[in-house]
Amino acid sequence: MSLPGPELSDADVFARIRLLRSPGIGPVSYFQLLRRFGDATAALDALPDLAARGGAPYRPIPADRVEAEIARLHAAGGGYLFHDSPAYPRLLSALETPPPVLTWRGDLSLLGQGAVALVGARNASAGACRLARDYGAALAARGYAVVSGLARGIDAAAHRGALAAMGQGGGTIGVIASGIDVTYPPEHAELQEDVARRGLLLAEMPPGTEPLARHFPFRNRIIAGLAAGTVVVEAAPRSGSLITARLAAEAGREVMAVPGSPLDSRSRGCNELIRDGAILVQSADDIAELLERFDGPSRLKLREPVWASMNEHSVHFAPEPDDDDGPAEIAHLLGIAPVATDELIRQSGASAGAVQMALIELELAGRLIRHAGGRVSLA
Repeated sequence: MSLPGPELSDADVFARIRLLRSPGIGPVSYFQLLRRFGDATAALDALPDLAARGGAPYRPIPADRVEAEIARLHAAGGGYLFHDSPAYPRLLSALETPPPVLTWRGDLSLLGQGAVALVGARNASAGACRLARDYGAALAARGYAVVSGLARGIDAAAHRGALAAMGQGGGTIGVIASGIDVTYPPEHAELQEDVARRGLLLAEMPPGTEPLARHFPFRNRIIAGLAAGTVVVEAAPRSGSLITARLAAEAGREVMAVPGSPLDSRSRGCNELIRDGAILVQSADDIAELLERFDGPSRLKLREPVWASMNEHSVHFAPEPDDDDGPAEIAHLLGIAPVATDELIRQSGASAGAVQMALIELELAGRLIRHAGGRVSLA
């Protein structure tokens, strides 16, 4: 098994994937368990006891399902990129809870280049698609990796422009909401394969996963997290492209938008971004200049946190061995209304490590829901 990064045996890879795919385990739980037990094998061994302490039996994901996932990934020509690999992108790792593992096909060296995200409307105008294609080509020619989501409209145009300019130092990275071996939309099969063959294709979902609506915010966060800046070329209000822009701002990255006519609904999202502090751009030169001198934070004003119900906040903790405040003591402090973890620590008098482990035990037992801002409630 060929993997970039730390020396991982096949058994290590298997254990990490099995832990991450286990019921009740998300990115926060995954990172906390690795810190607590040292490696994925030890964490897996501890799961039945942790779930029992939470009040429910534990049914691990069958080993053959993990074996099938790994085999399917290899058959597609892909590999795993873990969070502690030297090849894992620095800007993405700076997010509060980065994806623990990505699957990939293509040229991983693109992750070491400066990156800019180009996103926009699926039903974009012909003029906006031409602009996105020109921006993609010009930025790739300047040595940037152009990041987008392989959607119809602006995304596809940005990828095609960057592909046309490859050989001049830059390239393109496509981030998809499905498994690495699933094409969406279907008419982009050739484009997706071209990105995987000549650029880099990334996915967070397991191989074989069909794209669902709830997957796209996760994909958008990776697009925003990979890039020093995000450019929105054309977007309607409340569109996925605006979510990507606001996720970029939340991560402290530059946000840029191309202005448009107030009479065109496809431009209203960009105009709203500019009103809220995004930088108006009209050329690839504008974009490159802003990226070269940007040192954060984003100037886009956020009305509310963006990384909402799908968020899991990572909390570093160091449990004390003889700390035995269990899930029952924490559960009685919980209700259906979300409460901050810090408040549970204050009210329980337990250490942060003990509270976090109790929350994992409740989560494994299916009794806990995580909310935005590190808040939790009973399921």
